[in-house]
Amino acid sequence: MKLKHLIYALLVIVIGGFITYRIVSNKSKNDDSKKFNDKDKPTTVTGMVVKTSTFDNNLSLSGSIEANEQIEIHSEVSGIVEGIFFNEGTYVNKGQVLFKVNDIELKAQLRQATTKESLTSENERRAKLLLQKEAISQEEYDVARADHASAQAQSQLIRAQIAKTSVKAPFSGKIGLRSISPGTYITPTVLVAKLVNTGKLKITFSIPEKYASQVKSGSVIDFTVSGSEKVYNAKIYAIEPEVAVETRTLQIRAIADNVDGKIFPGTFADVKLPLNIIKDAIVIPTQAIIPVQSGKKVYISENGKAKEVMVEATTRTDASILVLSGLKAGDTLITSGVMSLKNEAPIIVKVK
Repeated sequence: MKLKHLIYALLVIVIGGFITYRIVSNKSKNDDSKKFNDKDKPTTVTGMVVKTSTFDNNLSLSGSIEANEQIEIHSEVSGIVEGIFFNEGTYVNKGQVLFKVNDIELKAQLRQATTKESLTSENERRAKLLLQKEAISQEEYDVARADHASAQAQSQLIRAQIAKTSVKAPFSGKIGLRSISPGTYITPTVLVAKLVNTGKLKITFSIPEKYASQVKSGSVIDFTVSGSEKVYNAKIYAIEPEVAVETRTLQIRAIADNVDGKIFPGTFADVKLPLNIIKDAIVIPTQAIIPVQSGKKVYISENGKAKEVMVEATTRTDASILVLSGLKAGDTLITSGVMSLKNEAPIIVKVK
């Protein structure tokens, strides 16, 4: 009886072990088959056929707008302001008298100086006659001539000071708010007003040093200002002769007309600088580029598999990037799912 129970137990153990073995074996085969199928299953991606085109290479920059000419108006002499001949915030012409400083004392000094000048002139004339008669020495005549020259210089100096009492506009432009009134005692340190020529404006901006050789004087740039969609033009007229060591940039200045006066000095400008036009250029979407430690790479489709290609790229915009080498016309470039791809991975490309 005990032997019979033992045999039954052994049979149960053998049958259970066999069933367990078959289950484990089948599961292992299914897992291997699944792994194999997943590995060989191609990834569906989108792509495009690379074509060449003409590329207008525009560099987007930020610039500052300044008045073509601007100065602070000061008086060169001290005195009482006896007249102001401009209205704040209005246009003044070159040479227009802006204000007048009292010159009564200077005119009195001029009369005194001219009297002395006349006297020394007569003394020099007499000394010259006496010298011709050898009645005086050459040295005595030279003293008389020097006195006359000194008196002339004094008169000229006072006339110059009188001329400075009438302050004139050095150029045409718009004058700002004044800080003086008639009767104010003014000194050369007092700011009277600011004069700005807004008929033309300067746009100053900087470019990276690698583009320095592509910029020429006389080139036309486009720019816009905040709050306006109008595109303005300016012409480059000056280029800094050296690259700034601290920023590795080259400073450039252009000039623009501002006839309507809608652009104000001190504002910022969004500048578009045209560089060299590249024919037969290859431009691709920015999402196709993958930055790596050694540079940049893309994937192309070759024989149903993804192929990794290193590229050299340069000018970049929000949507595209210019490729200098690594791609050629006719290549099928993968444009989506590139971050999850590996070299030689099977793919199905949907060309757009």
